[in-house]
Amino acid sequence: MTSILKGKAHKYGDNVDTDVIIPARYLVTPDAGYLAPHCMEDIDPGFVKRVRPGDIIVGGKNFGCGSSREHAPIAIRACGVSCVVAKSFARIFYRNAINLGLPVVECAGAVDIAETGDELEADLAAGLVRNVTKGREFEARPFEPFMMELLQAGGLIEYTRRRLAAGA
Repeated sequence: MTSILKGKAHKYGDNVDTDVIIPARYLVTPDAGYLAPHCMEDIDPGFVKRVRPGDIIVGGKNFGCGSSREHAPIAIRACGVSCVVAKSFARIFYRNAINLGLPVVECAGAVDIAETGDELEADLAAGLVRNVTKGREFEARPFEPFMMELLQAGGLIEYTRRRLAAGA
């Protein structure tokens, strides 16, 4: 994974909970291939038909609230979303996303002006979110080197596997 992610915005409001990210009726398996086709279907039934690899979900406050299920970031990542930019995240969703290799960026300014369809760039290492469509750039908190390593490995499990294989 590169530290600069580019894609079209899919914008949602505040308090998008894990039940609408991946409805409970699909929680029979953590299999990404099974979950991906149902991502966001209760809040946006056409999402999986529109989303393209690299696209970016934009959310308001408290994105990922609700239950602590890991299925939500798995489904988001599996349908091709490169990252989520929101005003704020539910704490456990934030940590689950990072652990599963899904970058999550808090950047209220970028969220305020973004509209569905805008072309966005998130520079994780520099801590910048650019709305290319509107020609605006916003500061976000850059990811620490360790967090970038974790994300580049694809999450905590693969990061740990690599470290163990290297004898670290």
